Amino acid sequence: MGNDKGGIKLIANNKKAYHDFFIEDKYEAGIELYGTEIKSLRQGKCSIKESYIGIENGEAFIYGMHIPPYEKGNIFNKDPMRTRKLLLHKEEIRKLFGKLTEKGYTITPLQVYLKGSRCKVEIGLAKGKKLFDKRDAIAARDQKREAERDYKISLR
Repeated sequence: MGNDKGGIKLIANNKKAYHDFFIEDKYEAGIELYGTEIKSLRQGKCSIKESYIGIENGEAFIYGMHIPPYEKGNIFNKDPMRTRKLLLHKEEIRKLFGKLTEKGYTITPLQVYLKGSRCKVEIGLAKGKKLFDKRDAIAARDQKREAERDYKISLR
């Protein structure tokens, strides 16, 4: 048996985070889960749209992450919205906590995935975007799409 370093299977992606925030730094963290929760994740069931990360007493926690109950789990199922501990190195937690004290910074989950036999969450140190920043991003994306469309037409 052992730790199989196989491929990465994406379970949940938080596209809204890239729209609402500038992602300055990314970290990979483990999640403290119970047996029925990991079984539900392996079936590809998870939502991180409304979740956020906080640091309390030198430990990182993820709030609002929804893992639906495992169908065959009966009495062993846990609360789907419970707070879960994130597994990070103390130095990473200290660095993130230092940035959180600055104005405008937050920590947001970007994606949840299976890496080998382990469940990981990619978290991002994020700074909030203003409304005009979001408009600029949308305009740039539209221009890029338009340029690609023109390029395809000119190739024919």
